[in-house]
Amino acid sequence: MSIKVEVFSSPGCSKCGHAKEALRKLVDELGEDQIDWREVNILDELDYAVELGVLSTPAIAINGELVFSGLPSVRKLCAALENRPGIEARRDQA
Repeated sequence: MSIKVEVFSSPGCSKCGHAKEALRKLVDELGEDQIDWREVNILDELDYAVELGVLSTPAIAINGELVFSGLPSVRKLCAALENRPGIEARRDQA
């Protein structure tokens, strides 16, 4: 079972690019089979963003729950993902 991660972004947001890059790196480390992620443009999906409580970008939701309303550190994002059921840390297995 994979974890659903959504990165809420807006056009021209430089921090949003950093959030997406950090998430890509974590997906590489933890495995694509464990994290199903997508970018959500808040202009295209404004109602959904408001429903989750997104007030600024970047924001990150995990399994439909807003977890970060700003750019988290890679360590905080990794900890939030690894603490979810279904994630097996792979970084120690190399």
